[in-house]
Amino acid sequence: MVGGGLGVPYVNGESAPTQAEWAQVTRQACTRAGLDAATRVSAEPGRSIVAAAGLTLYTVGTVKQLHGIRTYVSVDGGMSDNPRPVLYGSGYEAFLPREVGAARPQPVRVVGKHCESGDLVVPDGFVPEDLRVGDILATPVTGAYGYAMASNYNKVPRPAVVFVADGTARVVVRRETFDDLTRLDS
Repeated sequence: MVGGGLGVPYVNGESAPTQAEWAQVTRQACTRAGLDAATRVSAEPGRSIVAAAGLTLYTVGTVKQLHGIRTYVSVDGGMSDNPRPVLYGSGYEAFLPREVGAARPQPVRVVGKHCESGDLVVPDGFVPEDLRVGDILATPVTGAYGYAMASNYNKVPRPAVVFVADGTARVVVRRETFDDLTRLDS
């Protein structure tokens, strides 16, 4: 077994090799290391398959402009549904599903609802200038680790997981409720 999974591009300007390119480079490295060519080499490609298959939707709660500094956009989720930005600085993009192709000239920092200085969803994002409270904001490429790493930090219920195919949506994991959070309390 080689590696810990194939990478994916998370933000504009990043790129990742195709599975075929990665396999070729890996085979060349194995040959240079003296591994017998008959040796079967395998890899776990999970993230490269499922990361782009998922996106997370948030509702914009506040837009706060600090002129000359930055614009903050707070959303109804955060480090409880995606801890990757706070844990190891993972970057993400943000866009408005209501206008997917819109220009995104407005620099923003998308922050979560957990009252923690590190609760960043998109530390350095760009959104359309007409972003407003109540908008749905999407962060793509969250299919690999979003739900798997989610927690109930600050007693925030985890969001639902919805599969969409051919114009049909299906809830596969329901949104947690307050009763779910307190079920084990005595």
